[in-house]
Amino acid sequence: MSSESSNPETLARALFETAVAAADPARCLPGYLPPPPKGRTIVIGAGKAAASMAKSVEDHWPGPLSGLVITRYGHGLPTTRIEVVEASHPRPDEAGLKAARRILAMVRDLGPDDLVLCLISGGGSALLALPADGLTLDDKRSVTKALLECGATIHEINCVRKHLSAIKGGRLAAAAWPAQVVSLLISDVPGDDPATIASGPTVADPTSFAEARAVLAKYRIEAPASVAAHLEAANEESPKPGDPRIAGATTAIVATPAASLAAAATAAEAAGYSVRLIGDDLEGEARELAVEHARLALAARREGGRVAILSGGETTVTVTGHGRGGRNAEYLLSLTIALDGAAGIHAVACDTDGIDGSEDNAGAVTRPDSLARAAALGLNARSLLADNDAYRFFEALGDLIVTGPTRTNVNDFRAILID
Repeated sequence: MSSESSNPETLARALFETAVAAADPARCLPGYLPPPPKGRTIVIGAGKAAASMAKSVEDHWPGPLSGLVITRYGHGLPTTRIEVVEASHPRPDEAGLKAARRILAMVRDLGPDDLVLCLISGGGSALLALPADGLTLDDKRSVTKALLECGATIHEINCVRKHLSAIKGGRLAAAAWPAQVVSLLISDVPGDDPATIASGPTVADPTSFAEARAVLAKYRIEAPASVAAHLEAANEESPKPGDPRIAGATTAIVATPAASLAAAATAAEAAGYSVRLIGDDLEGEARELAVEHARLALAARREGGRVAILSGGETTVTVTGHGRGGRNAEYLLSLTIALDGAAGIHAVACDTDGIDGSEDNAGAVTRPDSLARAAALGLNARSLLADNDAYRFFEALGDLIVTGPTRTNVNDFRAILID
């Protein structure tokens, strides 16, 4: 890291790459594989890492297997025994719906000697889209869109999703009973709660229809009449802890935001920085969190020394403008404004899946001269932030980070380097 440590921007980018590498399924998954069963092995799954997880299983599984996983468009990989279907994220589409039906059919009518190996990662909620009886895909799309735009947390969004689904919230594991169900998860949620990752299709659900109704009421979301009626009727509640159909299911988390941050911290320390880990589960409005982090960075600068402030989690953006940019670009633009050109501070903010929201970038990097360079191009940073147009700001500066799909997902990665 010696050459990188002399260039803070290069190091910031390298720290992001280190965090992503720590969550690569080829590296982190094989050690968690269960022994082969007496019967069949059926591999299923969904998420942005589903294809790379499936490939890792194929590369290390000692016996026969078959199955199907769903991943986001552009996130697929060639496999030989496990079919990979690509579908839409974050708004579910017909491809995801058809694949989810097939997955549910695959796990039915299995016996106690059979194994269902379920590979789950972030993004699985939208990709594993199978509406409950009486609901349509359009119903789920409209509610998902409203939840994404209002600033709801991932826990709140997934609570609602579970109660509009025929497959989430433990329902998939219940359908597979009495087969053995082993779930391997890559966490992208604050707290690493298996019931929240991809809306917990194989995990008992502690949330209720009443809580789902409360989320919609909290954000004043007017759901379609069919959704409101379904939530009010509260029929067929999701499997709860203690349900005998899922009591024997086991779950292991193979990669976490904390592990990726730890890997980045080790790299930063090797480059000569004192590391401050301020949390792998930070939530809240992206622009507001950035202001808090700017204060921390400026305080560290006054104290002197080389400091790396690292954090993860999943922020939210309440969309009020008409611009482009995901939560990481929005965070970084707000941070840039709050730092106001302070010397010696560089920062990076990226989504570890390689896609910041629905854009083509993972995130961006900011430098002490970012505001000045933008002003020279006639860009008003505050106006762009007000219009949720952070992508335009960093695109004009040539400071977007574009990796393409990383085929893993441990949420957001942020690093602020103070020299």
